[in-house]
Amino acid sequence: MTTTATATATEAPPPTTPAAATNSEEPAPTKRQKMSPTNPRIIALFDVDGTLTIPRGEVTPSMMAFMKSLSEKITVGIVGGSDLPKQEEQLGEGITKVFPYNFSQNGLVAYKNGELLEIQTISKHLGEDNIKKIVNWVMKYLADVDLPVKRGTFIEFRSGMFNISPVGRNCSREERNDYEKFDLEHDIRKNMVEAMQKEFADLNLTY
Repeated sequence: MTTTATATATEAPPPTTPAAATNSEEPAPTKRQKMSPTNPRIIALFDVDGTLTIPRGEVTPSMMAFMKSLSEKITVGIVGGSDLPKQEEQLGEGITKVFPYNFSQNGLVAYKNGELLEIQTISKHLGEDNIKKIVNWVMKYLADVDLPVKRGTFIEFRSGMFNISPVGRNCSREERNDYEKFDLEHDIRKNMVEAMQKEFADLNLTY
């Protein structure tokens, strides 16, 4: 019941023309002054889970090296469904400053060059009364779902979505894998989505 972005390529906004250097030679870039990519008008946006890392896993050194190498050629950005703290757990602290564009929570929280650009929230869109109805309904529904194991954090509120996990997001990777097999056999998520679509038809939600 989560959405993921895929790697895409398009054109980034044209870069600002730098002021001409007074010396005959270009000054070497400092840590704060990054070199512009060869083709800055081309941008590639990479999803986190399932693309840069395994789900909820940490990025490998080789993948990060590839991303940094690519950023010397084109503009690189990160897109993910998780919030920024979870992105940093997977990609490293300060990831918004490593690549020029970063979009967390399915693009509703946007950073450019480490600076926050914009935040949109589902609570503003739906209103607090509807948020409470959804949370209460989900907790009651999951209480009646019988699974081999249940852990903690069954519903996580994010800026632009609810991340709902019948087994609980605190489960181990082995428990997550076992639940995925169980879900494929018993349609746990499919049945829940159908029930939510019927219950909240007036809210025009995407699942």
